Amino acid sequence: MYIIVLTIVGFLLLIKGADLLVDGASSLARRFNISNLVIGLTVVAFGTSTPELFVNIFASFQGNTEIAIGNILGSNIFNILFILGVSSLIYPLSVTKGTVWKEIPFSLLAAVILGALANDTIFDKAGHSMLTRIDGFVFMAFFVIFMYYIVSIAKDLGDSPQSNVKQISLVRSFFMIVGGLIGLIFGGILVQKCAVDIASNLGVSQSLIGLTIVAAGTSLPELATSAVAAYKKNSDIAIGNIVGSNIFNIFYILGISALIKPLPINTQVNTDILVLIAASMFLFFFMFTGKRRKLDRWEGVIFILFYISYVIFLIKRG
Repeated sequence: MYIIVLTIVGFLLLIKGADLLVDGASSLARRFNISNLVIGLTVVAFGTSTPELFVNIFASFQGNTEIAIGNILGSNIFNILFILGVSSLIYPLSVTKGTVWKEIPFSLLAAVILGALANDTIFDKAGHSMLTRIDGFVFMAFFVIFMYYIVSIAKDLGDSPQSNVKQISLVRSFFMIVGGLIGLIFGGILVQKCAVDIASNLGVSQSLIGLTIVAAGTSLPELATSAVAAYKKNSDIAIGNIVGSNIFNIFYILGISALIKPLPINTQVNTDILVLIAASMFLFFFMFTGKRRKLDRWEGVIFILFYISYVIFLIKRG
């Protein structure tokens, strides 16, 4: 009962934190004539990825590599299939041309690079696969390139119009963003820890915990943020949050994790990497079906069904 109560408190922190963050970030974007997409790809994406960062740093120091790898792969799959699926059911998500041709392909590239670096046995004929510190530097180099791209589009989109955004004072916006991030971080960590305790008592493997319970727990901030953003019809933040988080998770968080301690890779991880690549490709493909550059409700249903099937597969795999 104690764990259940803490889980409920965590959910409340997530929901309220997401609401504060979306309102504060959107108002700040409008005040400085910065595109909502840029805010979603940076401030919101980094803030909601903080739980993944904390979990992976701790897991890397402790040598729990299955948790570290599973957390990132599971979170990214959960982000695309479940969170975007749910968000598009709330309100169909319109996507900018730049997102279709640049941000989404960049997140797909991140998954492909992860697949390449995680398969030393295939490409280098090594005895085992591992994400080394050199791989960590490669990830961080791509992260720097991504941030340079964000700065460039911030200049190009600086005068883009903002809609459905409530004007709030600068000081209040700042405190709302800080308060929202704090709520998201502590709420996500609290729910994740409670979920791990429950799963551990059931005797579930670390790999399964990382890909499901931990991944979903650390992705709850993204879920709350994107769902609230979709409800408020801020599609740029809903989409930018997920795409930005997925890029942050692989290039930044997994990069830091590999720099802290090389991460041995189990060959069965390849299946999860392929699922992530497939999910990213489906997201790109759906931008050209139905209404162009829009994730419609029926496409969101397909995403959710895809995720349910994946979870069933993970449970059977053990």
